[in-house]
Amino acid sequence: MTERVATLTGPPGSGKTTAGRGAAAELGLEYVSAGELFRAEAEGRGITLAELGRFAESHPEVDRSLDDRMIALASPARLMEGRVTGALLRRRGVPVLYLVVTARDEERYRRLARRDGLAPEEARRRTRAREASERDRYRRYYGIDLEREPADLVVDSTDRPPAAVAAELARFVRVHRGDP
Repeated sequence: MTERVATLTGPPGSGKTTAGRGAAAELGLEYVSAGELFRAEAEGRGITLAELGRFAESHPEVDRSLDDRMIALASPARLMEGRVTGALLRRRGVPVLYLVVTARDEERYRRLARRDGLAPEEARRRTRAREASERDRYRRYYGIDLEREPADLVVDSTDRPPAAVAAELARFVRVHRGDP
Protein backbone atom coordinates (compact mmCIF):
# COMPACT_ATOMS: atom_id res chain seq x y z
CA MET A 1 0.00 0.00 0.00
CA THR A 2 1.19 3.50 -0.83
CA GLU A 3 1.84 5.69 2.20
CA ARG A 4 -0.89 8.27 2.50
CA VAL A 5 -0.39 12.03 2.58
CA ALA A 6 -1.65 13.57 5.83
CA THR A 7 -3.92 16.52 5.06
CA LEU A 8 -5.52 18.86 7.56
CA THR A 9 -8.49 21.14 7.13
CA GLY A 10 -11.03 22.97 9.21
CA PRO A 11 -12.73 26.33 9.45
CA PRO A 12 -10.93 29.54 10.43
CA GLY A 13 -10.34 29.74 14.16
CA SER A 14 -10.74 26.01 14.72
CA GLY A 15 -7.17 25.64 15.95
CA LYS A 16 -6.02 23.56 13.00
CA THR A 17 -2.81 25.51 12.43
CA THR A 18 -1.65 25.33 16.04
CA ALA A 19 -2.59 21.67 16.37
CA GLY A 20 -1.24 20.87 12.91
CA ARG A 21 2.16 22.35 13.69
CA GLY A 22 2.29 20.34 16.91
CA ALA A 23 1.25 17.12 15.19
CA ALA A 24 3.78 17.63 12.39
CA ALA A 25 6.56 18.18 14.93
CA GLU A 26 5.53 15.07 16.88
CA LEU A 27 5.48 13.03 13.67
CA GLY A 28 8.72 14.46 12.27
CA LEU A 29 6.87 15.85 9.24
CA GLU A 30 7.40 19.14 7.46
CA TYR A 31 4.39 21.42 7.92
CA VAL A 32 3.04 23.14 4.79
CA SER A 33 0.21 25.68 5.07
CA ALA A 34 -1.94 26.93 2.19
CA GLY A 35 -2.94 29.83 4.43
CA GLU A 36 0.68 30.94 4.69
CA LEU A 37 1.05 30.76 0.91
CA PHE A 38 -2.16 32.78 0.47
CA ARG A 39 -0.97 35.38 3.01
CA ALA A 40 2.38 35.64 1.21
CA GLU A 41 0.53 36.15 -2.08
CA ALA A 42 -1.52 38.98 -0.55
CA GLU A 43 1.59 40.59 0.88
CA GLY A 44 3.40 40.28 -2.45
CA ARG A 45 0.52 42.09 -4.13
CA GLY A 46 0.44 44.76 -1.40
CA ILE A 47 -3.15 43.97 -0.40
CA THR A 48 -4.88 42.49 2.62
CA LEU A 49 -5.91 38.88 2.93
CA ALA A 50 -9.57 39.90 2.66
CA GLU A 51 -8.84 41.92 -0.48
CA LEU A 52 -7.07 38.95 -2.06
CA GLY A 53 -10.04 36.74 -1.18
CA ARG A 54 -12.42 39.17 -2.92
CA PHE A 55 -10.08 39.38 -5.92
CA ALA A 56 -9.95 35.58 -6.13
CA GLU A 57 -13.76 35.48 -6.43
CA SER A 58 -13.45 36.74 -10.01
CA HIS A 59 -9.90 35.52 -10.74
CA PRO A 60 -9.80 31.72 -10.48
CA GLU A 61 -6.12 31.71 -11.37
CA VAL A 62 -5.32 32.93 -7.84
CA ASP A 63 -6.80 29.84 -6.17
CA ARG A 64 -5.74 27.45 -8.92
CA SER A 65 -2.12 28.60 -8.72
CA LEU A 66 -2.03 28.25 -4.94
CA ASP A 67 -3.79 24.89 -5.02
CA ASP A 68 -1.47 23.60 -7.75
CA ARG A 69 1.51 24.58 -5.57
CA MET A 70 0.05 22.70 -2.61
CA ILE A 71 -0.58 19.61 -4.75
CA ALA A 72 2.98 19.74 -6.09
CA LEU A 73 4.32 19.91 -2.52
CA ALA A 74 2.19 17.01 -1.25
CA SER A 75 4.25 14.16 0.11
CA PRO A 76 4.00 11.58 2.90
CA ALA A 77 6.92 13.48 4.47
CA ARG A 78 4.70 16.54 4.94
CA LEU A 79 1.54 17.47 6.77
CA MET A 80 -0.46 19.52 4.27
CA GLU A 81 -2.80 22.09 5.82
CA GLY A 82 -5.29 23.71 3.50
CA ARG A 83 -9.04 24.12 3.31
CA VAL A 84 -9.35 22.25 0.00
CA THR A 85 -5.98 20.50 -0.36
CA GLY A 86 -7.05 17.06 0.85
CA ALA A 87 -10.17 17.06 -1.33
CA LEU A 88 -8.15 18.06 -4.41
CA LEU A 89 -5.53 15.40 -3.75
CA ARG A 90 -8.27 12.77 -3.43
CA ARG A 91 -9.71 13.78 -6.78
CA ARG A 92 -6.29 13.33 -8.34
CA GLY A 93 -6.04 9.81 -6.97
CA VAL A 94 -3.54 10.57 -4.22
CA PRO A 95 -4.14 8.45 -1.09
CA VAL A 96 -4.73 10.82 1.83
CA LEU A 97 -5.53 10.85 5.50
CA TYR A 98 -8.21 13.55 5.61
CA LEU A 99 -8.05 15.16 9.05
CA VAL A 100 -10.44 17.88 10.22
CA VAL A 101 -10.14 20.14 13.25
CA THR A 102 -13.28 22.00 14.15
CA ALA A 103 -14.72 24.08 17.00
CA ARG A 104 -18.05 25.64 17.87
CA ASP A 105 -18.66 28.85 15.92
CA GLU A 106 -18.69 31.19 18.91
CA GLU A 107 -15.36 29.81 20.12
CA ARG A 108 -13.86 30.22 16.65
CA TYR A 109 -15.00 33.85 16.47
CA ARG A 110 -13.64 34.51 19.97
CA ARG A 111 -10.25 33.05 19.03
CA LEU A 112 -10.08 35.04 15.80
CA ALA A 113 -11.11 38.26 17.55
CA ARG A 114 -8.34 37.77 20.11
CA ARG A 115 -5.74 36.85 17.48
CA ASP A 116 -6.59 39.73 15.14
CA GLY A 117 -7.41 42.38 17.76
CA LEU A 118 -11.04 42.68 16.66
CA ALA A 119 -14.36 43.00 18.42
CA PRO A 120 -16.06 39.58 18.50
CA GLU A 121 -18.92 40.74 16.25
CA GLU A 122 -16.43 42.03 13.66
CA ALA A 123 -14.55 38.73 13.77
CA ARG A 124 -17.86 36.93 13.22
CA ARG A 125 -18.79 39.15 10.27
CA ARG A 126 -15.39 38.81 8.59
CA THR A 127 -15.22 35.06 9.16
CA ARG A 128 -18.68 34.44 7.75
CA ALA A 129 -17.83 36.52 4.67
CA ARG A 130 -14.57 34.63 4.18
CA GLU A 131 -16.25 31.26 4.59
CA ALA A 132 -19.00 32.18 2.11
CA SER A 133 -16.42 33.33 -0.42
CA GLU A 134 -14.33 30.18 -0.05
CA ARG A 135 -17.40 27.90 -0.16
CA ASP A 136 -18.54 29.56 -3.40
CA ARG A 137 -15.09 29.45 -4.99
CA TYR A 138 -14.47 25.77 -4.15
CA ARG A 139 -17.84 24.83 -5.65
CA ARG A 140 -17.41 26.96 -8.78
CA TYR A 141 -13.75 26.18 -9.45
CA TYR A 142 -13.63 22.53 -8.41
CA GLY A 143 -17.16 21.27 -7.75
CA ILE A 144 -16.18 20.61 -4.13
CA ASP A 145 -18.47 21.05 -1.14
CA LEU A 146 -16.27 20.68 1.93
CA GLU A 147 -19.26 20.09 4.18
CA ARG A 148 -19.88 16.82 2.30
CA GLU A 149 -16.27 15.71 2.09
CA PRO A 150 -15.85 12.56 4.20
CA ALA A 151 -13.25 12.87 6.93
CA ASP A 152 -11.03 10.12 8.26
CA LEU A 153 -10.88 11.91 11.61
CA VAL A 154 -12.71 14.92 13.07
CA VAL A 155 -11.39 16.50 16.27
CA ASP A 156 -13.39 19.19 18.07
CA SER A 157 -10.93 21.60 19.69
CA THR A 158 -13.53 23.77 21.43
CA ASP A 159 -12.75 22.59 24.96
CA ARG A 160 -9.36 20.96 24.41
CA PRO A 161 -5.86 22.41 24.62
CA PRO A 162 -3.91 22.52 21.35
CA ALA A 163 -1.39 19.94 22.60
CA ALA A 164 -4.18 17.39 23.17
CA VAL A 165 -5.58 18.00 19.68
CA ALA A 166 -2.08 17.68 18.18
CA ALA A 167 -1.49 14.43 20.05
CA GLU A 168 -4.77 12.97 18.78
CA LEU A 169 -3.93 13.93 15.19
CA ALA A 170 -0.44 12.44 15.49
CA ARG A 171 -1.74 9.25 17.09
CA PHE A 172 -4.26 8.77 14.28
CA VAL A 173 -1.65 9.30 11.57
CA ARG A 174 0.74 6.85 13.24
CA VAL A 175 -1.92 4.15 13.53
CA HIS A 176 -3.16 4.55 9.97
CA ARG A 177 0.29 4.63 8.47
CA GLY A 178 1.40 1.65 10.53
CA ASP A 179 4.13 3.66 12.26
CA PRO A 180 5.64 2.23 15.44
